[in-house]
Amino acid sequence: MIGQIPNPNEPTPNLADYSAMQAAFSWEAACAEWVGSPNGGLNIAFEAVDRWVIAGRGEAIALRWLGKNGERQDLSYAELARLSDRFANSLERLGIAPGERVCILAGRIPELYITALGVLKVGAVFCPLFSAFGPEPIRVRLAKSRARVLITTTLLYQRKVRKQRGELPDLQYVLLTDSREAELGLYSFHALLEAESDHRPPPRTQPEDWALLHFTSGTTGAPKGAIHVHQAVIAHQLTGRWVLDLRPGDIYWCTADPGWVTGVSYGIIAPLANGATLVVDEAEFDARRWYAILERERVNIWYTAPTAIRMLMKVGAKTVREHDLSALRLVASVGEPLNPEGVIWGLATLGRPFHDTWWQTETGAIMIANYRALDIRPGSMGRPLPGIEAAIVRRRSDDRVDRLEPGEEGELALRTGWPSMFRGYLDDEERYQRCFADGWYLSGDLATCDADGYFWFVGRNDDVIKTAGHLIGPFEVENILMEHPAVVEAGMIGKPDEFAGQIIKVFVALKPGYEPSDALRKELLGFARTRLGPAVAPRELEFLPDLPKTRSGKIMRRLLRARELGVPLGDLSTLEGEYPENSGDE
Repeated sequence: MIGQIPNPNEPTPNLADYSAMQAAFSWEAACAEWVGSPNGGLNIAFEAVDRWVIAGRGEAIALRWLGKNGERQDLSYAELARLSDRFANSLERLGIAPGERVCILAGRIPELYITALGVLKVGAVFCPLFSAFGPEPIRVRLAKSRARVLITTTLLYQRKVRKQRGELPDLQYVLLTDSREAELGLYSFHALLEAESDHRPPPRTQPEDWALLHFTSGTTGAPKGAIHVHQAVIAHQLTGRWVLDLRPGDIYWCTADPGWVTGVSYGIIAPLANGATLVVDEAEFDARRWYAILERERVNIWYTAPTAIRMLMKVGAKTVREHDLSALRLVASVGEPLNPEGVIWGLATLGRPFHDTWWQTETGAIMIANYRALDIRPGSMGRPLPGIEAAIVRRRSDDRVDRLEPGEEGELALRTGWPSMFRGYLDDEERYQRCFADGWYLSGDLATCDADGYFWFVGRNDDVIKTAGHLIGPFEVENILMEHPAVVEAGMIGKPDEFAGQIIKVFVALKPGYEPSDALRKELLGFARTRLGPAVAPRELEFLPDLPKTRSGKIMRRLLRARELGVPLGDLSTLEGEYPENSGDE
Protein backbone atom coordinates (compact mmCIF):
# COMPACT_ATOMS: atom_id res chain seq x y z
CA MET A 1 0.00 0.00 0.00
CA ILE A 2 1.09 3.58 -0.68
CA GLY A 3 0.20 6.54 1.49
CA GLN A 4 0.71 10.20 0.64
CA ILE A 5 3.31 11.83 2.86
CA PRO A 6 1.49 14.31 5.17
CA ASN A 7 2.34 17.94 4.53
CA PRO A 8 1.57 20.31 7.44
CA ASN A 9 1.28 23.20 4.96
CA GLU A 10 -1.62 21.57 3.14
CA PRO A 11 -5.26 21.62 4.25
CA THR A 12 -6.85 18.57 5.86
CA PRO A 13 -8.54 16.34 3.24
CA ASN A 14 -12.18 17.21 2.61
CA LEU A 15 -13.01 13.55 3.20
CA ALA A 16 -10.86 13.07 6.29
CA ASP A 17 -12.79 10.16 7.82
CA TYR A 18 -13.96 7.86 5.04
CA SER A 19 -15.49 5.22 7.32
CA ALA A 20 -17.55 7.70 9.32
CA MET A 21 -18.89 9.43 6.19
CA GLN A 22 -19.65 6.11 4.53
CA ALA A 23 -21.69 5.06 7.57
CA ALA A 24 -23.60 8.34 7.96
CA PHE A 25 -24.18 9.65 4.43
CA SER A 26 -27.29 9.17 2.30
CA TRP A 27 -28.17 10.66 -1.06
CA GLU A 28 -31.76 11.16 0.03
CA ALA A 29 -30.68 13.47 2.84
CA ALA A 30 -28.15 15.28 0.62
CA CYS A 31 -30.75 15.95 -2.08
CA ALA A 32 -33.32 17.09 0.50
CA GLU A 33 -30.86 19.58 2.02
CA TRP A 34 -29.72 21.06 -1.30
CA VAL A 35 -30.76 24.71 -1.52
CA GLY A 36 -31.04 25.13 -5.31
CA SER A 37 -31.93 28.31 -7.18
CA PRO A 38 -34.03 31.15 -5.70
CA ASN A 39 -37.22 30.01 -7.44
CA GLY A 40 -37.05 26.57 -5.84
CA GLY A 41 -35.69 24.69 -8.84
CA LEU A 42 -32.32 23.09 -9.48
CA ASN A 43 -30.05 23.99 -12.37
CA ILE A 44 -26.49 22.87 -13.04
CA ALA A 45 -25.39 26.21 -14.50
CA PHE A 46 -26.79 28.19 -11.58
CA GLU A 47 -24.95 25.92 -9.11
CA ALA A 48 -21.75 26.20 -11.13
CA VAL A 49 -21.50 29.98 -11.61
CA ASP A 50 -24.40 32.19 -10.48
CA ARG A 51 -24.38 30.86 -6.94
CA TRP A 52 -20.82 32.12 -6.49
CA VAL A 53 -21.70 35.56 -7.86
CA ILE A 54 -24.56 35.85 -5.37
CA ALA A 55 -22.17 34.76 -2.60
CA GLY A 56 -19.80 37.64 -3.41
CA ARG A 57 -17.14 35.67 -5.29
CA GLY A 58 -18.02 37.00 -8.72
CA GLU A 59 -14.56 38.47 -9.33
CA ALA A 60 -12.79 35.14 -8.70
CA ILE A 61 -11.36 33.56 -11.85
CA ALA A 62 -13.62 30.74 -13.04
CA LEU A 63 -11.82 29.81 -16.25
CA ARG A 64 -8.26 30.41 -17.40
CA TRP A 65 -7.94 29.61 -21.09
CA LEU A 66 -4.54 28.91 -22.63
CA GLY A 67 -4.57 29.05 -26.43
CA LYS A 68 -2.41 26.73 -28.47
CA ASN A 69 -0.58 29.72 -29.99
CA GLY A 70 0.21 31.45 -26.69
CA GLU A 71 -3.10 33.29 -26.17
CA ARG A 72 -4.39 33.69 -22.64
CA GLN A 73 -7.85 34.68 -21.42
CA ASP A 74 -9.33 34.82 -17.92
CA LEU A 75 -13.07 34.72 -17.31
CA SER A 76 -14.37 35.51 -13.83
CA TYR A 77 -17.45 33.83 -12.36
CA ALA A 78 -19.37 37.06 -12.98
CA GLU A 79 -18.27 37.23 -16.63
CA LEU A 80 -19.10 33.57 -17.20
CA ALA A 81 -22.53 34.12 -15.62
CA ARG A 82 -23.13 37.16 -17.83
CA LEU A 83 -22.00 35.50 -21.08
CA SER A 84 -23.97 32.33 -20.41
CA ASP A 85 -27.06 34.48 -19.71
CA ARG A 86 -26.56 36.11 -23.09
CA PHE A 87 -26.25 32.79 -24.85
CA ALA A 88 -29.36 31.47 -23.09
CA ASN A 89 -31.20 34.56 -24.34
CA SER A 90 -29.87 33.88 -27.86
CA LEU A 91 -31.20 30.34 -27.79
CA GLU A 92 -34.55 31.55 -26.52
CA ARG A 93 -34.73 34.06 -29.36
CA LEU A 94 -34.03 31.22 -31.84
CA GLY A 95 -37.05 29.41 -30.41
CA ILE A 96 -35.18 26.65 -28.57
CA ALA A 97 -37.53 25.13 -26.01
CA PRO A 98 -36.74 23.28 -22.78
CA GLY A 99 -35.74 19.70 -23.46
CA GLU A 100 -34.46 20.34 -26.98
CA ARG A 101 -30.93 19.20 -27.71
CA VAL A 102 -28.13 21.65 -28.56
CA CYS A 103 -24.89 20.14 -29.86
CA ILE A 104 -21.40 21.55 -29.92
CA LEU A 105 -18.54 20.32 -32.08
CA ALA A 106 -15.40 22.08 -30.90
CA GLY A 107 -12.13 21.67 -29.10
CA ARG A 108 -11.22 23.35 -25.83
CA ILE A 109 -12.21 26.92 -26.70
CA PRO A 110 -13.93 29.48 -24.40
CA GLU A 111 -17.13 29.36 -26.46
CA LEU A 112 -17.65 25.72 -25.48
CA TYR A 113 -17.92 26.59 -21.79
CA ILE A 114 -20.22 29.54 -22.45
CA THR A 115 -22.37 27.28 -24.62
CA ALA A 116 -22.63 24.53 -22.00
CA LEU A 117 -23.80 26.90 -19.28
CA GLY A 118 -26.14 28.86 -21.56
CA VAL A 119 -27.81 25.71 -22.85
CA LEU A 120 -28.40 24.52 -19.29
CA LYS A 121 -29.81 27.89 -18.23
CA VAL A 122 -32.41 27.94 -20.97
CA GLY A 123 -33.51 24.43 -19.99
CA ALA A 124 -32.25 22.76 -23.17
CA VAL A 125 -30.03 19.65 -23.22
CA PHE A 126 -26.28 20.07 -23.73
CA CYS A 127 -24.76 17.47 -26.07
CA PRO A 128 -20.99 17.64 -26.75
CA LEU A 129 -19.49 15.93 -29.81
CA PHE A 130 -15.87 14.79 -29.94
CA SER A 131 -14.05 17.03 -32.44
CA ALA A 132 -11.67 14.22 -33.56
CA PHE A 133 -14.58 12.16 -34.85
CA GLY A 134 -14.91 11.87 -38.60
CA PRO A 135 -17.98 12.93 -40.60
CA GLU A 136 -19.91 9.65 -40.17
CA PRO A 137 -19.92 9.42 -36.33
CA ILE A 138 -20.84 13.11 -36.18
CA ARG A 139 -23.71 12.68 -38.65
CA VAL A 140 -25.07 9.72 -36.69
CA ARG A 141 -25.01 11.63 -33.38
CA LEU A 142 -26.52 14.81 -34.81
CA ALA A 143 -29.29 12.81 -36.43
CA LYS A 144 -30.00 10.72 -33.34
CA SER A 145 -30.09 13.78 -31.05
CA ARG A 146 -32.38 15.65 -33.49
CA ALA A 147 -30.52 18.82 -32.56
CA ARG A 148 -31.82 22.05 -34.06
CA VAL A 149 -28.68 23.99 -33.12
CA LEU A 150 -25.00 23.14 -33.64
CA ILE A 151 -22.16 25.35 -32.41
CA THR A 152 -18.86 24.72 -34.18
CA THR A 153 -15.90 26.32 -35.95
CA THR A 154 -15.70 27.11 -39.65
CA LEU A 155 -13.03 24.46 -40.25
CA LEU A 156 -14.91 21.69 -38.46
CA TYR A 157 -18.14 22.61 -40.21
CA GLN A 158 -16.52 22.54 -43.64
CA ARG A 159 -14.71 19.27 -43.03
CA LYS A 160 -17.27 17.27 -41.07
CA VAL A 161 -20.80 18.69 -41.40
CA ARG A 162 -21.35 20.73 -44.56
CA LYS A 163 -21.56 17.82 -47.04
CA GLN A 164 -24.00 15.98 -44.77
CA ARG A 165 -26.27 18.92 -44.00
CA GLY A 166 -28.92 17.57 -46.37
CA GLU A 167 -29.14 14.37 -44.30
CA LEU A 168 -29.87 16.35 -41.12
CA PRO A 169 -33.38 17.78 -41.57
CA ASP A 170 -33.68 18.80 -37.90
CA LEU A 171 -30.52 20.92 -37.94
CA GLN A 172 -31.82 24.45 -38.40
CA TYR A 173 -29.07 26.68 -37.01
CA VAL A 174 -25.27 26.37 -37.23
CA LEU A 175 -23.47 28.95 -35.11
CA LEU A 176 -19.84 29.54 -36.04
CA THR A 177 -17.55 30.63 -33.21
CA ASP A 178 -14.91 32.19 -35.49
CA SER A 179 -17.01 34.04 -38.06
CA ARG A 180 -18.69 37.44 -38.00
CA GLU A 181 -20.67 36.82 -41.16
CA ALA A 182 -24.07 35.20 -41.50
CA GLU A 183 -25.24 33.29 -44.54
CA LEU A 184 -27.97 30.82 -45.36
CA GLY A 185 -28.14 28.40 -42.44
CA LEU A 186 -24.97 29.79 -40.82
CA TYR A 187 -24.83 32.37 -38.04
CA SER A 188 -22.15 34.13 -36.04
CA PHE A 189 -21.99 32.91 -32.41
CA HIS A 190 -20.50 36.18 -31.20
CA ALA A 191 -22.85 38.41 -33.20
CA LEU A 192 -25.82 36.67 -31.61
CA LEU A 193 -24.22 36.97 -28.18
CA GLU A 194 -23.55 40.70 -28.52
CA ALA A 195 -27.16 41.39 -29.51
CA GLU A 196 -28.54 40.04 -26.23
CA SER A 197 -29.02 41.32 -22.70
CA ASP A 198 -26.60 40.47 -19.87
CA HIS A 199 -29.36 39.29 -17.57
CA ARG A 200 -32.19 36.80 -17.35
CA PRO A 201 -34.27 35.40 -14.47
CA PRO A 202 -32.87 32.46 -12.49
CA PRO A 203 -33.37 29.15 -14.33
CA ARG A 204 -36.64 27.35 -13.65
CA THR A 205 -35.48 23.79 -14.26
CA GLN A 206 -36.39 21.05 -11.80
CA PRO A 207 -34.12 18.25 -10.48
CA GLU A 208 -35.46 15.63 -12.92
CA ASP A 209 -35.40 17.85 -16.02
CA TRP A 210 -33.04 16.64 -18.73
CA ALA A 211 -29.70 18.46 -18.77
CA LEU A 212 -26.97 16.44 -20.52
CA LEU A 213 -26.85 13.97 -23.40
CA HIS A 214 -23.65 11.93 -23.74
CA PHE A 215 -23.22 9.42 -26.54
CA THR A 216 -21.42 6.19 -25.70
CA SER A 217 -20.66 3.14 -27.81
CA GLY A 218 -22.33 -0.22 -27.54
CA THR A 219 -21.66 -3.67 -28.93
CA THR A 220 -24.57 -3.54 -31.38
CA GLY A 221 -26.67 -0.83 -32.94
CA ALA A 222 -26.10 2.91 -33.10
CA PRO A 223 -24.35 4.83 -30.29
CA LYS A 224 -26.38 5.11 -27.11
CA GLY A 225 -27.40 8.57 -25.91
CA ALA A 226 -27.21 8.54 -22.11
CA ILE A 227 -29.54 11.11 -20.52
CA HIS A 228 -28.61 12.95 -17.31
CA VAL A 229 -30.71 15.39 -15.30
CA HIS A 230 -29.99 18.57 -13.34
CA GLN A 231 -29.92 16.69 -10.05
CA ALA A 232 -26.60 15.21 -11.24
CA VAL A 233 -24.88 18.40 -10.05
CA ILE A 234 -25.20 17.18 -6.46
CA ALA A 235 -23.00 14.19 -7.27
CA HIS A 236 -20.63 16.33 -9.34
CA GLN A 237 -20.12 18.77 -6.49
CA LEU A 238 -19.70 16.15 -3.76
CA THR A 239 -17.39 13.88 -5.73
CA GLY A 240 -15.30 16.90 -6.71
CA ARG A 241 -15.02 17.80 -3.03
CA TRP A 242 -14.42 14.29 -1.65
CA VAL A 243 -12.42 12.55 -4.38
CA LEU A 244 -10.57 15.45 -6.02
CA ASP A 245 -10.35 17.42 -2.75
CA LEU A 246 -11.57 20.60 -4.49
CA ARG A 247 -12.33 23.77 -2.56
CA PRO A 248 -12.88 27.46 -3.47
CA GLY A 249 -9.75 29.11 -4.80
CA ASP A 250 -8.03 25.92 -5.95
CA ILE A 251 -6.31 25.90 -9.34
CA TYR A 252 -7.57 22.81 -11.11
CA TRP A 253 -6.68 21.21 -14.44
CA CYS A 254 -8.62 18.37 -16.09
CA THR A 255 -6.98 17.33 -19.36
CA ALA A 256 -10.02 15.40 -20.68
CA ASP A 257 -11.53 16.42 -23.99
CA PRO A 258 -14.95 18.10 -23.52
CA GLY A 259 -16.39 15.82 -26.19
CA TRP A 260 -16.49 13.05 -23.58
CA VAL A 261 -18.30 12.81 -20.28
CA THR A 262 -15.21 13.45 -18.12
CA GLY A 263 -14.59 16.74 -19.92
CA VAL A 264 -18.08 17.90 -18.88
CA SER A 265 -18.59 16.36 -15.43
CA TYR A 266 -15.06 17.12 -14.23
CA GLY A 267 -13.84 19.51 -16.89
CA ILE A 268 -16.70 21.99 -16.33
CA ILE A 269 -19.28 21.21 -13.66
CA ALA A 270 -17.45 19.77 -10.63
CA PRO A 271 -14.63 22.38 -10.47
CA LEU A 272 -16.99 25.32 -10.96
CA ALA A 273 -19.54 23.93 -8.51
CA ASN A 274 -16.69 23.84 -5.97
CA GLY A 275 -15.54 27.41 -6.67
CA ALA A 276 -12.20 26.47 -8.23
CA THR A 277 -10.32 28.11 -11.10
CA LEU A 278 -10.51 25.83 -14.12
CA VAL A 279 -7.38 25.74 -16.30
CA VAL A 280 -8.19 24.94 -19.94
CA ASP A 281 -5.42 24.16 -22.43
CA GLU A 282 -6.44 24.23 -26.07
CA ALA A 283 -3.33 22.38 -27.30
CA GLU A 284 -2.86 18.64 -27.59
CA PHE A 285 -0.48 16.62 -25.42
CA ASP A 286 3.09 17.84 -25.13
CA ALA A 287 5.08 16.82 -22.06
CA ARG A 288 7.13 20.01 -21.73
CA ARG A 289 4.07 22.21 -22.27
CA TRP A 290 2.13 20.26 -19.65
CA TYR A 291 4.85 20.53 -17.04
CA ALA A 292 5.21 24.24 -17.80
CA ILE A 293 1.46 24.74 -17.25
CA LEU A 294 1.53 22.85 -13.96
CA GLU A 295 4.40 25.04 -12.77
CA ARG A 296 3.34 28.44 -14.14
CA GLU A 297 -0.34 28.18 -13.16
CA ARG A 298 0.52 26.69 -9.74
CA VAL A 299 -1.97 23.88 -10.31
CA ASN A 300 -3.22 22.26 -7.07
CA ILE A 301 -5.37 19.43 -8.45
CA TRP A 302 -4.56 17.60 -11.69
CA TYR A 303 -6.96 15.05 -13.24
CA THR A 304 -5.59 13.23 -16.29
CA ALA A 305 -5.63 9.88 -18.11
CA PRO A 306 -3.47 6.76 -17.81
CA THR A 307 -2.50 7.11 -21.48
CA ALA A 308 -1.02 10.55 -20.76
CA ILE A 309 0.68 9.27 -17.60
CA ARG A 310 2.38 6.48 -19.57
CA MET A 311 3.55 9.00 -22.18
CA LEU A 312 4.98 11.20 -19.43
CA MET A 313 6.72 8.17 -17.95
CA LYS A 314 8.35 7.53 -21.33
CA VAL A 315 9.70 11.10 -21.46
CA GLY A 316 11.43 10.40 -18.13
CA ALA A 317 11.94 12.01 -14.76
CA LYS A 318 14.62 14.47 -15.90
CA THR A 319 12.00 16.69 -17.56
CA VAL A 320 9.92 16.72 -14.38
CA ARG A 321 12.85 17.87 -12.27
CA GLU A 322 13.24 20.96 -14.46
CA HIS A 323 9.94 22.31 -13.06
CA ASP A 324 8.64 23.38 -9.67
CA LEU A 325 5.48 21.33 -9.12
CA SER A 326 5.29 21.93 -5.38
CA ALA A 327 1.79 23.47 -5.68
CA LEU A 328 0.32 20.04 -6.52
CA ARG A 329 -1.79 18.67 -3.69
CA LEU A 330 -3.48 15.77 -5.48
CA VAL A 331 -3.07 14.01 -8.84
CA ALA A 332 -5.70 11.60 -10.13
CA SER A 333 -6.43 9.49 -13.20
CA VAL A 334 -9.56 8.55 -15.13
CA GLY A 335 -10.68 6.77 -18.28
CA GLU A 336 -9.16 3.31 -17.97
CA PRO A 337 -7.37 1.27 -15.30
CA LEU A 338 -4.09 2.79 -14.13
CA ASN A 339 -1.32 0.23 -13.88
CA PRO A 340 0.57 0.03 -10.56
CA GLU A 341 3.73 1.43 -12.17
CA GLY A 342 1.90 4.68 -12.88
CA VAL A 343 0.92 5.10 -9.22
CA ILE A 344 4.46 4.44 -8.03
CA TRP A 345 5.98 6.69 -10.71
CA GLY A 346 3.77 9.58 -9.57
CA LEU A 347 5.02 9.26 -6.01
CA ALA A 348 8.66 8.98 -7.07
CA THR A 349 8.68 11.85 -9.56
CA LEU A 350 5.88 14.22 -8.50
CA GLY A 351 5.91 13.45 -4.79
CA ARG A 352 2.25 12.47 -5.16
CA PRO A 353 0.81 9.04 -6.06
CA PHE A 354 -1.84 9.04 -8.77
CA HIS A 355 -5.30 8.32 -7.33
CA ASP A 356 -7.20 6.15 -9.78
CA THR A 357 -10.96 6.63 -10.16
CA TRP A 358 -13.70 4.50 -11.74
CA TRP A 359 -16.98 5.59 -13.25
CA GLN A 360 -18.85 5.50 -16.56
CA THR A 361 -20.89 7.68 -18.87
CA GLU A 362 -23.96 6.02 -17.37
CA THR A 363 -22.99 6.72 -13.75
CA GLY A 364 -22.40 10.40 -14.55
CA ALA A 365 -19.93 10.87 -11.69
CA ILE A 366 -17.15 9.06 -9.85
CA MET A 367 -18.40 5.93 -8.08
CA ILE A 368 -15.22 4.20 -6.85
CA ALA A 369 -11.97 5.96 -6.06
CA ASN A 370 -8.74 6.21 -4.13
CA TYR A 371 -9.02 9.05 -1.62
CA ARG A 372 -6.43 11.52 -0.36
CA ALA A 373 -6.83 10.42 3.28
CA LEU A 374 -6.59 6.67 2.53
CA ASP A 375 -3.72 4.45 1.50
CA ILE A 376 -3.60 3.42 -2.15
CA ARG A 377 -3.30 -0.18 -3.28
CA PRO A 378 -1.53 0.26 -6.65
CA GLY A 379 -3.64 -1.19 -9.44
CA SER A 380 -6.88 -0.99 -7.47
CA MET A 381 -9.87 1.11 -8.50
CA GLY A 382 -10.24 1.99 -4.81
CA ARG A 383 -13.33 1.95 -2.60
CA PRO A 384 -16.93 3.10 -3.25
CA LEU A 385 -17.97 6.69 -2.68
CA PRO A 386 -20.01 7.35 0.49
CA GLY A 387 -23.62 6.70 -0.48
CA ILE A 388 -22.65 4.15 -3.14
CA GLU A 389 -23.17 0.44 -2.54
CA ALA A 390 -21.01 -1.56 -4.94
CA ALA A 391 -20.83 -5.34 -5.30
CA ILE A 392 -19.51 -8.10 -7.53
CA VAL A 393 -22.49 -10.06 -8.85
CA ARG A 394 -23.60 -12.74 -11.25
CA ARG A 395 -26.83 -12.19 -13.16
CA ARG A 396 -29.17 -15.17 -13.15
CA SER A 397 -31.51 -16.30 -15.90
CA ASP A 398 -34.51 -15.10 -13.86
CA ASP A 399 -33.03 -11.56 -13.81
CA ARG A 400 -32.06 -11.77 -10.15
CA VAL A 401 -28.44 -11.33 -9.10
CA ASP A 402 -26.21 -13.29 -6.75
CA ARG A 403 -23.56 -11.40 -4.79
CA LEU A 404 -20.17 -13.06 -5.01
CA GLU A 405 -17.60 -13.57 -2.30
CA PRO A 406 -14.35 -11.57 -1.93
CA GLY A 407 -11.86 -12.59 -4.59
CA GLU A 408 -14.48 -14.01 -6.98
CA GLU A 409 -14.64 -12.49 -10.46
CA GLY A 410 -17.99 -11.17 -11.65
CA GLU A 411 -19.79 -8.09 -12.91
CA LEU A 412 -19.39 -4.82 -11.04
CA ALA A 413 -22.82 -3.59 -9.95
CA LEU A 414 -24.09 -0.50 -8.12
CA ARG A 415 -27.24 -0.26 -6.03
CA THR A 416 -29.48 2.26 -7.84
CA GLY A 417 -30.45 5.68 -6.48
CA TRP A 418 -27.58 8.17 -6.78
CA PRO A 419 -28.43 11.57 -8.35
CA SER A 420 -26.10 11.41 -11.37
CA MET A 421 -27.36 7.98 -12.49
CA PHE A 422 -28.47 8.20 -16.11
CA ARG A 423 -32.22 8.34 -16.59
CA GLY A 424 -32.41 6.59 -19.92
CA TYR A 425 -30.98 5.99 -23.37
CA LEU A 426 -32.48 8.37 -25.89
CA ASP A 427 -35.36 6.63 -27.70
CA ASP A 428 -34.32 3.21 -26.43
CA GLU A 429 -36.13 2.22 -23.24
CA GLU A 430 -35.58 -1.52 -23.79
CA ARG A 431 -31.82 -1.07 -23.97
CA TYR A 432 -31.95 1.03 -20.81
CA GLN A 433 -33.92 -1.54 -18.85
CA ARG A 434 -31.40 -4.27 -19.74
CA CYS A 435 -28.83 -2.37 -17.66
CA PHE A 436 -30.70 -3.14 -14.43
CA ALA A 437 -31.62 -6.22 -12.46
CA ASP A 438 -32.88 -6.80 -8.93
CA GLY A 439 -32.32 -3.15 -7.89
CA TRP A 440 -28.76 -3.01 -9.26
CA TYR A 441 -27.15 -1.17 -12.18
CA LEU A 442 -24.97 -3.69 -14.03
CA SER A 443 -21.91 -1.91 -15.38
CA GLY A 444 -20.67 -4.42 -17.93
CA ASP A 445 -17.23 -4.28 -16.29
CA LEU A 446 -15.74 -7.43 -14.80
CA ALA A 447 -13.97 -6.95 -11.48
CA THR A 448 -13.13 -8.48 -8.11
CA CYS A 449 -13.35 -7.10 -4.59
CA ASP A 450 -10.90 -8.02 -1.86
CA ALA A 451 -11.71 -8.64 1.79
CA ASP A 452 -10.99 -5.00 2.68
CA GLY A 453 -13.45 -3.57 0.18
CA TYR A 454 -10.97 -2.51 -2.54
CA PHE A 455 -12.17 -3.18 -6.10
CA TRP A 456 -9.94 -4.45 -8.93
CA PHE A 457 -10.78 -4.10 -12.63
CA VAL A 458 -10.51 -7.23 -14.79
CA GLY A 459 -12.01 -6.28 -18.17
CA ARG A 460 -15.24 -5.81 -20.12
CA ASN A 461 -17.86 -8.52 -20.43
CA ASP A 462 -18.73 -7.40 -23.97
CA ASP A 463 -16.92 -6.33 -27.15
CA VAL A 464 -16.59 -2.64 -26.28
CA ILE A 465 -12.95 -1.55 -25.91
CA LYS A 466 -11.20 1.40 -24.35
CA THR A 467 -8.48 3.04 -26.41
CA ALA A 468 -6.70 6.08 -24.94
CA GLY A 469 -9.65 6.48 -22.57
CA HIS A 470 -12.25 6.45 -25.36
CA LEU A 471 -14.99 3.82 -25.30
CA ILE A 472 -15.40 2.37 -28.79
CA GLY A 473 -17.98 -0.21 -29.87
CA PRO A 474 -17.60 -2.45 -32.93
CA PHE A 475 -20.81 -1.42 -34.68
CA GLU A 476 -19.66 1.86 -36.24
CA VAL A 477 -16.18 0.60 -37.16
CA GLU A 478 -17.34 -2.61 -38.79
CA ASN A 479 -20.22 -0.97 -40.65
CA ILE A 480 -17.99 1.66 -42.23
CA LEU A 481 -15.49 -0.94 -43.45
CA MET A 482 -18.32 -2.97 -44.96
CA GLU A 483 -19.30 0.06 -47.05
CA HIS A 484 -16.05 -0.40 -48.99
CA PRO A 485 -16.70 -2.37 -52.20
CA ALA A 486 -13.96 -4.91 -51.39
CA VAL A 487 -15.24 -5.94 -47.94
CA VAL A 488 -17.86 -8.57 -47.22
CA GLU A 489 -17.30 -8.95 -43.45
CA ALA A 490 -15.40 -7.11 -40.72
CA GLY A 491 -14.74 -7.88 -37.06
CA MET A 492 -13.19 -5.50 -34.52
CA ILE A 493 -11.18 -6.31 -31.41
CA GLY A 494 -9.01 -4.45 -28.93
CA LYS A 495 -5.29 -5.27 -29.03
CA PRO A 496 -3.07 -4.50 -26.03
CA ASP A 497 -0.90 -1.42 -26.50
CA GLU A 498 1.79 0.04 -24.24
CA PHE A 499 0.44 3.60 -24.28
CA ALA A 500 -3.20 3.56 -25.39
CA GLY A 501 -4.11 0.53 -23.28
CA GLN A 502 -5.71 -0.99 -26.37
CA ILE A 503 -5.73 -0.16 -30.06
CA ILE A 504 -8.40 -1.10 -32.56
CA LYS A 505 -7.60 -3.99 -34.88
CA VAL A 506 -10.00 -5.26 -37.54
CA PHE A 507 -10.19 -8.58 -39.35
CA VAL A 508 -11.61 -8.38 -42.86
CA ALA A 509 -12.99 -10.94 -45.31
CA LEU A 510 -12.98 -9.85 -48.94
CA LYS A 511 -15.56 -10.22 -51.67
CA PRO A 512 -14.84 -12.47 -54.65
CA GLY A 513 -12.52 -10.76 -57.11
CA TYR A 514 -10.43 -9.00 -54.46
CA GLU A 515 -7.13 -10.31 -53.15
CA PRO A 516 -5.28 -9.38 -49.94
CA SER A 517 -2.37 -6.99 -50.44
CA ASP A 518 -0.45 -4.28 -48.62
CA ALA A 519 -1.96 -1.71 -50.98
CA LEU A 520 -5.52 -2.81 -50.17
CA ARG A 521 -4.75 -2.87 -46.43
CA LYS A 522 -3.54 0.75 -46.61
CA GLU A 523 -6.56 1.71 -48.70
CA LEU A 524 -8.99 0.21 -46.18
CA LEU A 525 -7.27 1.81 -43.19
CA GLY A 526 -7.32 5.17 -44.97
CA PHE A 527 -10.97 4.73 -45.91
CA ALA A 528 -11.89 4.05 -42.28
CA ARG A 529 -9.81 6.95 -40.97
CA THR A 530 -11.39 9.42 -43.40
CA ARG A 531 -14.93 8.38 -42.49
CA LEU A 532 -14.51 7.70 -38.76
CA GLY A 533 -11.76 10.06 -37.66
CA PRO A 534 -8.46 9.15 -35.96
CA ALA A 535 -9.99 8.43 -32.54
CA VAL A 536 -12.22 5.64 -33.82
CA ALA A 537 -10.41 4.29 -36.88
CA PRO A 538 -8.53 0.98 -36.68
CA ARG A 539 -4.75 1.03 -36.44
CA GLU A 540 -4.21 -2.51 -37.73
CA LEU A 541 -6.01 -4.66 -40.29
CA GLU A 542 -5.65 -8.36 -41.11
CA PHE A 543 -7.26 -10.35 -43.91
CA LEU A 544 -9.02 -13.69 -43.28
CA PRO A 545 -10.83 -15.96 -45.79
CA ASP A 546 -13.84 -16.03 -43.44
CA LEU A 547 -14.66 -14.64 -40.01
CA PRO A 548 -15.76 -17.04 -37.25
CA LYS A 549 -19.51 -16.90 -36.73
CA THR A 550 -22.15 -18.58 -34.65
CA ARG A 551 -24.73 -20.72 -36.40
CA SER A 552 -27.05 -17.72 -36.26
CA GLY A 553 -24.49 -15.64 -38.18
CA LYS A 554 -23.09 -13.49 -35.37
CA ILE A 555 -19.36 -12.77 -35.61
CA MET A 556 -17.52 -14.33 -32.66
CA ARG A 557 -15.11 -11.58 -31.71
CA ARG A 558 -13.83 -13.54 -28.73
CA LEU A 559 -12.31 -16.04 -31.19
CA LEU A 560 -10.67 -13.21 -33.09
CA ARG A 561 -9.24 -11.96 -29.78
CA ALA A 562 -8.06 -15.43 -28.83
CA ARG A 563 -6.37 -15.85 -32.21
CA GLU A 564 -4.63 -12.49 -31.88
CA LEU A 565 -3.44 -13.07 -28.31
CA GLY A 566 -2.56 -16.74 -28.74
CA VAL A 567 -4.87 -17.97 -25.98
CA PRO A 568 -7.20 -21.01 -25.97
CA LEU A 569 -10.26 -20.67 -28.18
CA GLY A 570 -12.65 -21.94 -25.51
CA ASP A 571 -16.13 -23.32 -26.23
CA LEU A 572 -16.72 -23.82 -29.97
CA SER A 573 -20.09 -25.56 -29.70
CA THR A 574 -22.01 -22.69 -31.29
CA LEU A 575 -19.46 -22.10 -34.05
CA GLU A 576 -20.53 -22.39 -37.67
CA GLY A 577 -18.14 -24.68 -39.54
CA GLU A 578 -14.46 -24.86 -38.58
CA TYR A 579 -12.25 -22.01 -37.43
CA PRO A 580 -8.53 -22.39 -38.23
CA GLU A 581 -6.17 -21.07 -35.58
CA ASN A 582 -3.79 -19.54 -38.11
CA SER A 583 -4.92 -18.61 -41.59
CA GLY A 584 -5.76 -16.00 -44.06
CA ASP A 585 -3.20 -13.20 -44.06
CA GLU A 586 -1.13 -13.05 -47.18
